[in-house]
Amino acid sequence: MYNKRINRILGAIFIITAMMAIAFISGCAEPEQKEELTEIHFGYQPSTHQIAYLTARDKGLWNDTLAPLGIVKTTENLFPSGAPEMTSMLAGDLDVAYVGAAPFISALSEGLDAKIVAAVQVQGSDLVVRTGIPYEKPEDLKGLKIATFPPGTIQDTLLRNWLKTNNIDPDKDVTILPMTPADAVTAISASQVDAVFLPHPSPTQIEMGGYGRTVVQSGEIMPNHACCVVVVSGDLIKNHPEVVEQIVKTHIDATEYNNEHPDEAAQIYAADQEMNISIVQNSIKEWDGTWVANPHLIVNSTVDYANIQYELGYIKKPLTEKDIFDMSFYDSLQK
Repeated sequence: MYNKRINRILGAIFIITAMMAIAFISGCAEPEQKEELTEIHFGYQPSTHQIAYLTARDKGLWNDTLAPLGIVKTTENLFPSGAPEMTSMLAGDLDVAYVGAAPFISALSEGLDAKIVAAVQVQGSDLVVRTGIPYEKPEDLKGLKIATFPPGTIQDTLLRNWLKTNNIDPDKDVTILPMTPADAVTAISASQVDAVFLPHPSPTQIEMGGYGRTVVQSGEIMPNHACCVVVVSGDLIKNHPEVVEQIVKTHIDATEYNNEHPDEAAQIYAADQEMNISIVQNSIKEWDGTWVANPHLIVNSTVDYANIQYELGYIKKPLTEKDIFDMSFYDSLQK
């Protein structure tokens, strides 16, 4: 009996010792290595709003600044508007998106793991009425066909909310047609629609073509409203914060460069889109937009978009600043 008790005690000591040894070995093991990142996928749209992306690309800043962090390749995808761009990001095909704040909010409500890390610009869209169509006040739009970006985009969100505030039912009093900027410009030039609400340079392109005139700028609809932003995937933020910080820094540098050299910015955009340089130059002179990078400047209007989209039934619940933004990278660079 005594020997059996001793054996049981010794057996228990052996098991405890073995477990402690395993725990010690596990603690000393090499930490799990995060997956190597060698390529960044960008998304952008054909608008003078997003020239910062183009400037950084054309001057080789993306490749030059990210190479020391192990990035050997950057790729890009051009999208006609924010909705398909966010669909691509939801599918995991984009790491970084230059996109409107409103379509990002729609994607966020659908489960996209990403944050806004920097602003791109504010304002910069116009309501253009076709030549020959009288306009003096918002009520004059009743019965008209208006082309704009698809539901959930900046332009669609702003337009519908502005119509409602002017006692115009966007679903009954007017006909809103979702179109790409190229299709909308073609439609108004062919008298297939009566008005368009589009980002620049499309309004200037229509005016210079003699097809219409700007009657309301988006800054009149919502002063200092957010438009395009830099969105970065949650995976990049969590696992490669040093890469995100460099992306934000390069974006800030490109934004400042464009503000100091608007004519060169116009040339960069015109070359990218194979557009008449005079249209782009006039667009930058005429629009009410401003290129900015500070995300703090756009918090209120972006949260307003979330509330408006909730009221329009586009998203199931309102989103907060914390849901939408990660200011840490921008703030760290300012220090």
